[in-house]
Amino acid sequence: MVRDGNPGGETSRPRAGAPPVWEEIDGSERTTAILTALSLLNPHGILHRGERRVRVALERVDEGGLWGFRLADSEACWGEPPYEISLMGYDSVYHLRIDTRAVERAWLVTEAPGRLVRTRQRTYRRAQAPRGLRARFQSTRVEGPALGEAEVVDVSHGGLSLRVEATERLFTGMSLALTVRLEQGHSVALEGEVRHVSAGREDGRRLCGVKVQMRSAAEGARWREVVGRALVPTTRTRESHLESLWDLYAISGYLNLANKTSAQFEAQRQSFLALGRRTATMDHLSSHTVWPSARGLEASVSTLKIYERAWLMHQLGRRPGTPSEVRLLQGQILRDTYRRALEDIQADPGQRWVLCYGEATVPWVQRTHVQFAQRNASRHEGEVLMMPVRLMEAQCDEPSGSPGEGLTLLPASRHELDRIAQEIARVRPRPFVEALDFMPERLDMKGTSALWHSAGLTRERQCFVARREGVPLAALVVELASPGANLFRLLDSARLFSLMPGGREAFVPLLDEARRWFARRGRSTFVYLCEDDGSSVRAARLHDAPSTQPFLWIIASSILPEFLEHIDEQSVGRPRSPIPSPPLHHVIDTQPEEQIR
Repeated sequence: MVRDGNPGGETSRPRAGAPPVWEEIDGSERTTAILTALSLLNPHGILHRGERRVRVALERVDEGGLWGFRLADSEACWGEPPYEISLMGYDSVYHLRIDTRAVERAWLVTEAPGRLVRTRQRTYRRAQAPRGLRARFQSTRVEGPALGEAEVVDVSHGGLSLRVEATERLFTGMSLALTVRLEQGHSVALEGEVRHVSAGREDGRRLCGVKVQMRSAAEGARWREVVGRALVPTTRTRESHLESLWDLYAISGYLNLANKTSAQFEAQRQSFLALGRRTATMDHLSSHTVWPSARGLEASVSTLKIYERAWLMHQLGRRPGTPSEVRLLQGQILRDTYRRALEDIQADPGQRWVLCYGEATVPWVQRTHVQFAQRNASRHEGEVLMMPVRLMEAQCDEPSGSPGEGLTLLPASRHELDRIAQEIARVRPRPFVEALDFMPERLDMKGTSALWHSAGLTRERQCFVARREGVPLAALVVELASPGANLFRLLDSARLFSLMPGGREAFVPLLDEARRWFARRGRSTFVYLCEDDGSSVRAARLHDAPSTQPFLWIIASSILPEFLEHIDEQSVGRPRSPIPSPPLHHVIDTQPEEQIR
C-alpha cells in the first residue's frame, strides 16, 4: 500500500513541497527482487543504532536466498538485534528490520526479509554536479552587486544545491537570480527560490538548497542538458544521430513489430529525418534519448509531447549483444535510456501524464510496463491505466462500400462536442480522459496544436457526428500529426464512440468519413484505435496482425519515480539458480565484484 505519512527517521523527512510516499512491501519474491537490484546498483546503506548511524554494504552471500550486510567500519560492531537498516534505491529509501542474530565479525547474514517499507521524500532524483560548476546569485529584491558566487554541489530537474560561505545572507523563501557558468564560456540563467539553508559545517560553510525555474525555453534546454548528463552520463539527446537511429530501428527489430518489414517503412525515412532535424533543439516538444558506443547506438527511446499535459514514450530500439569496450552492469543500457528519457519529461512543468502503445508479447515490455500497471492499478487508482487496443490500419483508397442509409455525417457542433466529452468521461477511466485531452476544455486540442505550429509542425483533431433524423448516434475523433512523428502512424488515428444505444451501426460509415478526411490532408493510411472487440467494424476493410497484443498504457507523472524503481528491479534480471553456499569465513574474505558484464 502507499500512504501519505512519515514513518520517522532522518531519511524519511520529506523535502518541502514534495508529497511523502510510504509503501509497505510484502512477500519474499518481491523483497528478493528489490534486494537483488540494490546489491548491484547501490549496495550502500545505514545501520541505525539509536542516535548513531553506521555505514553498511549489502552483498549476496549465495544465490540460494542468503544475504550479507557488511560493516564498512572495521572498528564498528553490530550490537544486539533487532537491526534497523536503510538502503537507497533509485530515488527511495528502503527500510528493513532484521530480528535474527547471525553475525560473524563484520558480517550479518540473513534470509531475505518478508517485509520492506519504502519511503520517497523527493520528486526529482539528484546527482553530483559536474566538476567545477559554479553559480553567481543575487537577490531579486535587493538592488546592487551580486550577493556572491558558490560551488554547485548537486543538481536535479527541480533545483540545485550551493556550498556557500557562512557570511552569505540567505534565508528560506528568498528569491534569487542565478547564472550558472558552463563549459567553454557558456552560461544558463535561472530563477531560484531558497528552500533550505543548513547549519554551519566544520569548514565554516553551509549548504543552500534552491528550487529553480527556467527564464526561457532556450535556457531550459541548456539546463536540462546539464542535468540530464549529470544524472545519466552514458546517454545523449542532442547530437546528430538520426541516420544511426534509423539503422538501430532496423537492427533491433523495431521495424518488424506487428508483422511488418523494414522495407514497408522506407517511404517514411525522409520525413522522419526531416522532422528530427527540425526538432533537434526542441526538447520541450520532442527528444530522442540514445545510448552510444563504439558499435553505434546501443539503444534509443523517443518522447513526444502529443497532448497538452501528456508525453508519448515510443520507438524503443535495442541493438543485440553488448559493446566490448565497456564493462556494464546487467540491464544498464535500457535502464539508463529509460532514466534519461523519463527524467527529461519530469523537467516539463506542464506535464501530468506519460503514455505509450506497447506490445505485450515483447518480454522487456511485459516485465516493465505490463507488470507495473498490474501491480499498481489498485494502489494508484486513477493514476494507472492499461487497456487492450487493436491497431487496425485503414487504407484511404479502400472505402467499405457501406451506403450508410439515412445517416448524415458532419463536423460536431459546440453542443455535440460537450456531449462527446460527457460520454467519453462516462465510459473511459480518468487517465484516458485527462491524458488524451478528452476533457471539454481541451477536446479541440488548441493548446497542443499551437505548440506544434510554433515549431513549424502540424497537430490537429476534429470530431464528426453521425446523425439520423437529427439525432446524434455516434462520434468519430480523428487526429493527425506531421509525417515522421511516429513510424507506425499512431498519431494519424481515429477513435469511435457510441452516443446512444444502437450507435455502433454508424461506425463503418464514420470510418469512411475518416478516410476522406485523411485523404484531403495527403495521407494514404491511418490507424483505427479499436478499443472494443471490433465486431462493429468488420465491414470496414481494416487490417491488423492477429498475433499481436497491443495495449494503451498511461501513468500519472507523479509516480514516474515508482516506475523507475520498478525498472531497476526488472532490468537486473532474476537471480541465477542456487549455488552451494561457501563457508561464512570464506565469504567474509572475498571481495565482491564491482561490475557485472
